[in-house]
Amino acid sequence: MPQQEFLYDISKLDFSRHVATLEEIRKYNPQRHEMEQLSGVVYVDETQYLSVGYRDTTKDDFWVRGHFPQLAIMPGVVMLESIAQLCSFVTQRYDLLGAEVVGFGGLENVRFRDVVFPGERFIVISKLGKVRRGGMIICQFQGIAGDRLCIEGTLKGVPIPVSSLQKLQQQAAAKG
Repeated sequence: MPQQEFLYDISKLDFSRHVATLEEIRKYNPQRHEMEQLSGVVYVDETQYLSVGYRDTTKDDFWVRGHFPQLAIMPGVVMLESIAQLCSFVTQRYDLLGAEVVGFGGLENVRFRDVVFPGERFIVISKLGKVRRGGMIICQFQGIAGDRLCIEGTLKGVPIPVSSLQKLQQQAAAKG
């Protein structure tokens, strides 16, 4: 696929220069351990909130052993999680929603175009389309491995009411 069809010209990226390393991402995103699906952020345009991050996959990733045996490919839901974490990072770093935590609000027009194999760098690109502070963000996204478009679509992010959910969790545990 010609690079001009990507949201950002990936040939311009310098992966040795980070906007945010994993430690910086952790300041804004709560995911840890196996659920950390964003290795770094290498570009953010603060005028249109166009951002580029990546996830370096390895043969030791949790999904490799079982998806699929003898032909490991990155699950689509894990691709989407990488994209969501880039959107969340930008939303939180620039306080676009005014939320403690951002979660999935929906997905539209998602198309899986190619696969990602263990050992490949999965590049994720997000461009903010709309934001309603306190309500929702809407981002166009793409995921790329090598020069192949692997996934594209639209992601919606919403504020997660952390304290309300914690109370519900405690009530459920008490009933347990």
